[in-house]
Amino acid sequence: MTDQERLAAFEAFADDTRAELAEINARMEELRAQNKVKTATYRQLFAARITLKDIDRRLSDHGL
Repeated sequence: MTDQERLAAFEAFADDTRAELAEINARMEELRAQNKVKTATYRQLFAARITLKDIDRRLSDHGL
């Protein structure tokens, strides 16, 4: 794999991570509007959001 291919793969990963984070935020907002913040689904989404936010932060720290 060339350096350009690796960079493209990392950029695709960053885009996918941010898209998934946006989807999770939207789903959490829906659940919050329904007052379902104590459900297992909400808690799972919350955990996933924390993980994705950390990945996004690390990607941003490295300029991606």
